[in-house]
Amino acid sequence: MNIEVTSASRKEQKLSNTAAAVYVINQESIRRSGATNIPDLLRMAPGVDVAQIDANTWAISVRGFNDRYANKVLVMVDGRTVYTPTTSGVYWDQLDVPLEDIERIEIVRGPGGTVWGANAVNGVINIITKSANATLGAIASAGGGSQGAARGLAQYGGEIGQAGTYRVFGDYLNQGNLTASDGHSAAADGWHMLHGGFRSDWTLSPADSLTVQGDLLETGEGQTINVVFSSQLPLEETFNDAIGVGSGNLLARWNHTLAGGSTTSLQVYFDREDRHDEGVHEGLNTLDVDFQHHLKLGVRHDVVWGAGYRVTADNHTDGYGKMYVPLSRTNGLYSAFIQDEVALTDALWFTFGSKFEHNAYTGFEYEPSVRLLWQPAPRQTVWTSTSRAIVQTSREEADLIVDVYTFPTQGGGFGVAQLEGNPAAKAEVLYDFEAGYRVQVSKGLSLDVAAFNSYFHNLSDVIPETPFFTEDQGPPHLVLPLIYEYVARAHTYGAEADGDWKVSRRWRISPSLSAIHLTSSNDTSLRVPEDEDNTPEFQAQVRSSLDLTKNIDWDAAIYHVGRLRDGGDGAVPAFNRVDSRLAWRISKSIELSVVGQNLLTPLHAEFHDAFEVRRTLVERSVFGKITWRF
Repeated sequence: MNIEVTSASRKEQKLSNTAAAVYVINQESIRRSGATNIPDLLRMAPGVDVAQIDANTWAISVRGFNDRYANKVLVMVDGRTVYTPTTSGVYWDQLDVPLEDIERIEIVRGPGGTVWGANAVNGVINIITKSANATLGAIASAGGGSQGAARGLAQYGGEIGQAGTYRVFGDYLNQGNLTASDGHSAAADGWHMLHGGFRSDWTLSPADSLTVQGDLLETGEGQTINVVFSSQLPLEETFNDAIGVGSGNLLARWNHTLAGGSTTSLQVYFDREDRHDEGVHEGLNTLDVDFQHHLKLGVRHDVVWGAGYRVTADNHTDGYGKMYVPLSRTNGLYSAFIQDEVALTDALWFTFGSKFEHNAYTGFEYEPSVRLLWQPAPRQTVWTSTSRAIVQTSREEADLIVDVYTFPTQGGGFGVAQLEGNPAAKAEVLYDFEAGYRVQVSKGLSLDVAAFNSYFHNLSDVIPETPFFTEDQGPPHLVLPLIYEYVARAHTYGAEADGDWKVSRRWRISPSLSAIHLTSSNDTSLRVPEDEDNTPEFQAQVRSSLDLTKNIDWDAAIYHVGRLRDGGDGAVPAFNRVDSRLAWRISKSIELSVVGQNLLTPLHAEFHDAFEVRRTLVERSVFGKITWRF
C-alpha cells in the first residue's frame, strides 16, 4: 500500500492513494523471476497478455486486442516512448534494458491518456531504471542454456567529482532457432543482439538535478514469412527472411524545485532507428520535448500540468509486396495537459483533467478523465473512474499499400487482394468505466481488485471494395481492394485480482486472476472476428518465493492462459506453463542460478501467425547464470 508509483498521475504517490489499477514489478521480483527479457517479466502482471510468436517476436497487450503491433498500450522507458508511428505498436526485439538496472516496472491497466496522451488506451507500461548512484561498482554476468541461448553483461558505475555519478554497460544476447509450427522442422528465427549504453546523474544544486542517458543497439534476426512479390506477380512464396536493426537514443532530463516547493521537469530526447524487415528499409528520427509542473494550490488542490512537442521524420523503401505512399513523411504532435487532485475531506479525493493534442492525421483530440478515491479506513481504498482515450492513426493505416495474397480466377487467371491505407483516417476512441478495491488485510496479506466496462468506437477494420482489372505490375489480373475503414465497434468487460501473502518470514505467495469478455461488430454488418480471436478470456497464475536457507532461493510460478478462438490458421489451445528458479549466493558478491521455463510440455503455441510472420513453437528450456558484483 505504501509503494510509490508515478505512472498513474505523473507524480509520486502511494499506491493506496492511486485511483487506478496499478501493478508494480520491483527489482526483487525481477531478480527472482529468472526471466531473461522484458516480455517474460510482463507475464507476472494481471491483465497483461503476453504471447510469444517466434524467437524474437511477441504480441503483448493489456485488456484484449492483442497483436504483434498492439496499438492500445503505451510503453515507455524512463519517460521515452518506444512505440513506432509506422504501426503504433512496439518492436519488442528492439526493447532491451539490463534487468539488473531496472528499479521497477509500473503497469497501469486502463486509460492513461489524460496525462500520457494518444495510445495510452488500455494501459501504460513504464520501465523505470535505477539512478547511476544506485549502481556504483561493477557487475559481470554470463549465462547460457538450451536452444542456443547465451547472455552476458559487463557494467561499471563510478563517481564524477562531488556532484555526479555514472554507469556504462555492454550487453550481449543470442537466441537459437525455435521449432517450426509443424512441430518437427527447424525454423529460422534465431536472434543475436549487441547493446551498449550509459547513464549519468548530477546534483547541480540543492534545487537542481540532471540526468543524461543513452543507448546504442544492433540486432540480427530471422523469420519465416509468406509474401506476394509485387514485381513478379503472381509469385507468392514462404521463405526465411533476415531482419537487421540499428537504433540509438539520447535523453536529458532537468528537474528543478522552485522556491515555493513546487517542482518542474524538462525532458528532451532524440531517437534514431534503422530497420530492415520484409524487404523494407525503415528509417525513423524522433525528437521529443516535454515539460511538466507539479504544484499545490492552497491546502486542497494538487495540480500537475504540462506541454510537449514531438516531431517524427520517416523514410521507407519498397518491400517485397508493400510500399508506403509517400515513402517519406514528417509529422508533428503538439500536446498540453492538466490534472487537479482535490482533497474533499481527509478521506475523499476527486481528480479531474484532460490532455489536448493535435496530430497530423486527425487534427485536434482530447482525452479527459474523472476519478474518485475514498479511504474508509487507513488500510482500505475504494476508487472509481471514467475516461476517454484515443489511438492515434498509424502511418500504416493511412499510407500503406500491400499485396496480401493471390487467388485463382475463372479462365486460368489470377487475382490479388490489395490492402490500402485510408488518408481520411479517424481516431479510435475508448469510453471506459472502472472501479477498484485495495486492502491491506494484515501485515502479511494484501488484495487488489479492479473491474472495467469499456466501449470502443471508430475501430479500424478492413472492408472489401469493388474488384477491378488492371495491367499494372505484371500480367492482366483482378484486384480486390481492401480498405481500412473506421466502422468497427467493440465492448469489453471484466475484472482482475491479485494478492500478496507473506506466509512466513521466508515464504511469499502471489496469486492473480484476469477475466475479460470481448464482442465486436461493424457498421457494414460484417463480423470482426480477429479482435476476439486474439484475446484469451481467462488467465491465472500463482508465484511462490521461498528462501530455503539464508543463501539459497527457490522460486516457482505456474501460469494458465485460456485458448484463442479459431483464426485464419486454426485455434491456439489453452496452455499451462511452469517456470522455476534455484539460486545460490556463494558469497556476498557471487550468485549462481539455474532457471527452467515451460517445464510442463516440450512444445506449445502461444499465438496465431501475425502480419505475414509464421509462428514457431515455444520450447521447454533451461538456462544457467553466474553474476559477480564487485
